[in-house]
Amino acid sequence: MLVRKGVQLLLHEMRHAILPELPLASGRRADLITISEKGEIWIIEIKTSIEDFRVDRKWPEYRQHCDRLFFATHKEVPLDIFPEECGLFLSDGYGAHMIREAPEHRLPPATRKSVTLNFSRAAAQRLLLAEWATGKSFTSE
Repeated sequence: MLVRKGVQLLLHEMRHAILPELPLASGRRADLITISEKGEIWIIEIKTSIEDFRVDRKWPEYRQHCDRLFFATHKEVPLDIFPEECGLFLSDGYGAHMIREAPEHRLPPATRKSVTLNFSRAAAQRLLLAEWATGKSFTSE
């Protein structure tokens, strides 16, 4: 959670809309998925140990759902284990730094629409459930 929180803080500062744990059409689940102000879709896969990275070989499948793919980790994990073809964030729970930008691989329009609708519907549902659970409205007014 510390890695996720630090990355979320940085992405919020970058004006991205962020959702954790979004199920994707492929059946996979993105640790973090974001949409930038320009509509660019990023997926951030969080890895907290060398073993976590080595046993999880599903990460290349995330490319079919985003414009840019990143890994995020903390200082105890050697950064050289992460593939050069992905971006990289280093987080300490209080913030994060982008160590390496991810190369762009633009989504086809139909896929972009599908991912954006999935993101929007999940965000709306989560907001509704949060309002019901707390009894508070989360409008910006």
